Amino acid sequence: MSIANLQEKLLFFTKQKSMLNQNLSNVQMLQISAARRAAQSQFAYNETYQELYYDPNVGYGTDDFTAWESQLEAQKEQLETQLNEVTQYESSWQKLLQQNIKNEFSYGGTGGGGK
Repeated sequence: MSIANLQEKLLFFTKQKSMLNQNLSNVQMLQISAARRAAQSQFAYNETYQELYYDPNVGYGTDDFTAWESQLEAQKEQLETQLNEVTQYESSWQKLLQQNIKNEFSYGGTGGGGK
């Protein structure tokens, strides 16, 4: 009976080893699958990055894009400066005109009324 018990115990251990090996194999297969997915994701990322690199609006051509933006910003500032100058000239002339009209009315009009 003791031999039977020992053999049964050995079979139990063999079964346990078999189950553990199966579980280990499943985990290793999942690791391989995860590594494969990571490689696919990295490949897709690299492909997208390479496409963006050659995109004229995003990639290596962005220096041209930045230069164009800077040029537009400078042009905008120049036009705003000119607009402010013209607005100030207009305001000065309006004040001068108002002053002349005020002077004409306060002195009784020295213009062409004496003929």
